[in-house]
Amino acid sequence: MKNCPRCDSRKFWLLSTGQKRCCQCGLTRKYDKTLWHSTKISPYWKGRLLEFFCLGVPAYRLRFQVPLNPKTVQRWFRILREALYDQAMKELSTLSGEIEMDETMFGGRVPGKRGWGAAGKHMVFGLYQRNGKVLAFPVASRGRRELIPLMTGHTKAGSLYYTDDWHAYTFLDIRGDHVIIKKEKGRPKGRDHLNGIEGFWSYAKHWLYHYRGVPKKNFHLYLKEIEWRFNHRSENLVTLLRKLLSQQVVKEQNLVQL
Repeated sequence: MKNCPRCDSRKFWLLSTGQKRCCQCGLTRKYDKTLWHSTKISPYWKGRLLEFFCLGVPAYRLRFQVPLNPKTVQRWFRILREALYDQAMKELSTLSGEIEMDETMFGGRVPGKRGWGAAGKHMVFGLYQRNGKVLAFPVASRGRRELIPLMTGHTKAGSLYYTDDWHAYTFLDIRGDHVIIKKEKGRPKGRDHLNGIEGFWSYAKHWLYHYRGVPKKNFHLYLKEIEWRFNHRSENLVTLLRKLLSQQVVKEQNLVQL
């Protein structure tokens, strides 16, 4: 918890009992819960819902299968997505070797609104490494200011880059080997490309289709969830997620030792 729930202060005393006391109002609580214990759902149903989540069953399809309020199920699923997002942001890595880059749009069509300027759509930039790992980020535009920091921050210089002929990628010629992929009607021409990022776009849109639309404010959570599923597609997702939920909730706070 970043702020005190009573007075919204950000400063806490750290007590010898393991509790934290607000320096401003004196509220004392123990905040070192694990994510698994962050809800009052019974352990049995938390485990069942975790399995349903890993199998890709949307919350709305469980309304007749579990004896819980649909909003409770949605909240638990949101906690799972937030845990995956936080973990993904902590483990952001630098890709190297052969890397494919591309942007795409997610979202339903709006009549009369198509292309990169279409309203109501989400723009996503992706980096795909040949070993099968992908990094995806929501972006506000295809401009150099948006894309270049992501390219330089998450790839090693000297890599082999595969991109289309969008002008934001031109600086890659001085960063490493750069192969420009010609496209026809949005599809790569010839064989001089990896075609991995296109497979991820299809994978992501397939998963989002089952959710029948996602809240705009939570799109980044769904995107990281799909990235996590893709990067661990050969592993047991239930085991991975259960281990993640056993970690203590750690938030940045201003603590004073008492």
